[in-house]
Amino acid sequence: MRLFASLAAGFAGAIALTALHETVRRLRPYDAPRMDVLGERGLRKLLALEDLPQPDEQTAYSATMLGDVLSNGLYYSLVGSGRHTLGRGVALGALAGVGGVLLPGPLGLGTAPSNRTPQTQAMTVAWYTIGGLVAGAVAQVLRKRRYPRRRA
Repeated sequence: MRLFASLAAGFAGAIALTALHETVRRLRPYDAPRMDVLGERGLRKLLALEDLPQPDEQTAYSATMLGDVLSNGLYYSLVGSGRHTLGRGVALGALAGVGGVLLPGPLGLGTAPSNRTPQTQAMTVAWYTIGGLVAGAVAQVLRKRRYPRRRA
């Protein structure tokens, strides 16, 4: 049950993160983080390394969204199902957000999608932190359902 609770919490955080990214990028196209663009660049780079055919735009976008939810869900599942899940979720989310700002350049994916403006950088860190917070909150709720407090 702990594994299921951790995975459920992780995927709840990943879905919240992806929904937030997708909503804000449509509302604020000028400075919203474009992690989808980074994901597509990474996918195309990996396929090119193996001399595999490049997908069309829609297929690349769909594969990237699936990959984002899967990888972020597994990452956020590290919040676990024990104590201090909110704090662990916030820490994991903030760490992922900082990585989202600092790592794309050195990985050869470009910097503009997550680094375009100070607002873009702040949103990147904030969105990942919110995803971690959602994961931590869901883990906490699932833990309380499994281990309810007994009345004296």
